[in-house]
Amino acid sequence: MIASVSHISFGSLKRFISASPSPLNHELVERLRKLVRSNDLQRAFSLFYSAPLELQSHQAYGALFQACAEQRNLRHGGTLHHHMLSHPYSYSKDLFLANHLINMYTKCGKVLYARKVFDEMPERNVVSWTSLITGYAKAGNEREGFSLFSAMLAHCLPNEFAVSSVLTSCRYEAGKQVHGLALKLGLHCSVYVANALISMYGRCGRDGAAGYEAWTVFEAMEFKNLVAWNSMIAAFQCCNLGKESVGVFMQMRSEGVGFDRATLLNVCSSLYKSSDLVPDEVSKCCLQLHCLSVKSGFVTQAEVATALVKVYSEVLGEFSDCYKLFMEMSHCRDIVAWTGIITAFAVYDPEMAIHLFGQLRQEKLSPDWYTFTSVLKACAGLVTARQALTIHAQVIKGGFGADTVLNNSLIHAYAKCGSLDLCKRVFDDMDSRDVVSWNSMLKAYSLHGQVDSILPVFQQMDIKPDSATFIALLSACSHAGRVEEGMKIYRSMFEEPETLPQLNHYACVIDMLGRAERFTEAEEVIKQMPMVPDAVVWSALLGSCRKHGNTRLGKLVADKLKELEPTNSLSYIQMSNIYSAEVSQNGHVDGSDYLAFPVGTTSPELRSSSSSIA
Repeated sequence: MIASVSHISFGSLKRFISASPSPLNHELVERLRKLVRSNDLQRAFSLFYSAPLELQSHQAYGALFQACAEQRNLRHGGTLHHHMLSHPYSYSKDLFLANHLINMYTKCGKVLYARKVFDEMPERNVVSWTSLITGYAKAGNEREGFSLFSAMLAHCLPNEFAVSSVLTSCRYEAGKQVHGLALKLGLHCSVYVANALISMYGRCGRDGAAGYEAWTVFEAMEFKNLVAWNSMIAAFQCCNLGKESVGVFMQMRSEGVGFDRATLLNVCSSLYKSSDLVPDEVSKCCLQLHCLSVKSGFVTQAEVATALVKVYSEVLGEFSDCYKLFMEMSHCRDIVAWTGIITAFAVYDPEMAIHLFGQLRQEKLSPDWYTFTSVLKACAGLVTARQALTIHAQVIKGGFGADTVLNNSLIHAYAKCGSLDLCKRVFDDMDSRDVVSWNSMLKAYSLHGQVDSILPVFQQMDIKPDSATFIALLSACSHAGRVEEGMKIYRSMFEEPETLPQLNHYACVIDMLGRAERFTEAEEVIKQMPMVPDAVVWSALLGSCRKHGNTRLGKLVADKLKELEPTNSLSYIQMSNIYSAEVSQNGHVDGSDYLAFPVGTTSPELRSSSSSIA
């Protein structure tokens, strides 16, 4: 028997081929596979190209195409494809090799090359269709993938892999159709299809309904592997059903199912992204996750530890525990972990955030875009231009000086620090500006009371203003008493459907008119509102009534506020101030219900006293 093909004379092999081709072909293929397994692709190809054409069988081609696919080696794969086209045995029409080519090109990210091979195939089988559908799915090309899947149905029935592949990029409506087909073909029982369905419903979940559809699929599964449990937790999390997501995790633990890194990350996401969990539930679950992470060793992975830091800080507000956990991460603190802890302290303790940023620099780590965004937020909270200037210099040094988002953050930070000139310098030096850039500059002028500069900037805007633009303009006009200009801006909002006033805009307009004691106009604006005024709108008007002593209107507004927020004492306090001012001027008032409101109470459900002022 031949010991090693690489040491055999190919002349001898060629003479022997006619008598016994199969053993030689098998020996070459096995030798190629051995070289591939030892990650020696270069020697494998050298051996293959040195072999006579008689030994370059379709099995040998297949082994090398498979190796190129697994190693994402497009250079070797493309060269081998070109070599195969010149082979005298017409392997280019071989179904087995064509499928390998489709797989290789899709794995290397060249779906168009794979499609060309597919279109030129004289015959196709389910593997051909499935490989190309999988390629489109991985490329995120939902339209082509679903179109190809639909065309496949006219030629052959899809298998579980084709169905699961097309589901990975399907949108909700298309996914529902594929689900129906899977039920019809009996493929819904496949763990691959079921997991893909759960992920699809979670990914496309616009509301809780999709989450419960995923749950129906999950419940029907006879065998649930770890991927299924993780997919279900993630599906509920994507649909903002945090309570259900945590419930699945608890069920998973009670049934003795194991967990992995994905489990911990998905549950952490549920804790800080969902709004239907009470603090006690979050605290209990977070503690359990932390314990499991330590016990399993996953806490040593930066991504898991950073997720726990985020839950402790953003959800529980436990900044001491958050910092302690971060300090225990000394062996795995990457830039993501540092950015996470800086983000946690940016609002709560800006000074600490700046200190942590300094430590990051001492450890010779390079801050990224997200790090700078967080630390600039901290600078805005510190109200010191020196720190903002330091960070600005590092932004430029890090190669982010032209980044629009970071420049917007710099404008905001400098504005909060009182450096309007630096705001303007950053704004003027920007290569490209988005609507946030313009809004940031408008807010900067508004913050410093420079209304005369705001309107010219607004007129220079070369992109469409958004909701925040008009909030900045109306607020500035309100605080500066520029009612006529403010009303002109307000009326201009009705010219485009995208800029129609919303509740927050109406609150600004009411505040502006109320400050100017133009109550009749304010009442008229409220009557013309296309939506029901909320508490913010009524509170803006009530504040002006208190300022100008408008008792009649103030009582009506206070009654509206009582209806909207019966547990809020603001309306009582404001009206009490209004009546107190009237008593000091006139010596009497008809508003005993408000004046007798007990000090320190927060609910009008408490009995109102009807006694008059002594």
